[in-house]
Amino acid sequence: MNKEYYAHKTAIIDEGAQIGSGTKIWHFSHVMDSAQMGKNCILGQNVFVGNKVKLGNNVKVQNNVSVYEGVICEDDVFLGPSMVFTNVINPRSSVERKDEFKTTLVKRGATIGANATIICGVTLGKYCMVGAGAVVTKDIPPFALVTGVPARQTGWVSRSGEILGDDLSCPMSGEKYCLEDGELKLIENE
Repeated sequence: MNKEYYAHKTAIIDEGAQIGSGTKIWHFSHVMDSAQMGKNCILGQNVFVGNKVKLGNNVKVQNNVSVYEGVICEDDVFLGPSMVFTNVINPRSSVERKDEFKTTLVKRGATIGANATIICGVTLGKYCMVGAGAVVTKDIPPFALVTGVPARQTGWVSRSGEILGDDLSCPMSGEKYCLEDGELKLIENE
């Protein structure tokens, strides 16, 4: 077992779980046996990571989040406190639907705010930001800011998480962006 990560004594790590070095797992969290986590992740208090879940490097999972089978988070993803993933569209207690889990992909650098709900089967584009309490029912483009119920795009954000103005420049980093076919793109070289 890799002991290059930290797990609080109350955490349950099932045998077979793959956990990268520098990762920290806090109080009352549970990581299932076929879960995979990269380096330098943080799982807050009372976090559940289900079978076949994949978390990239530097993923931050805040308190009271369950990451169910079918969820894939790329590097640098932030999952806010008590946000919710689903993995079945039409759950019923009396109907077994484990063969119907839908894949939810959270791309690099995306942020999901506190108490947001992500309906299964969607893709959250790189560096997008889901506002607190939003309910995401469809794919989100890269760098989009979405809020509300159901979530609708209300703006654009930079890689730093700053809201972009009309000039599409990040006030923090100075990075510049452009719109191409309705999608925001970082201008790499000026």
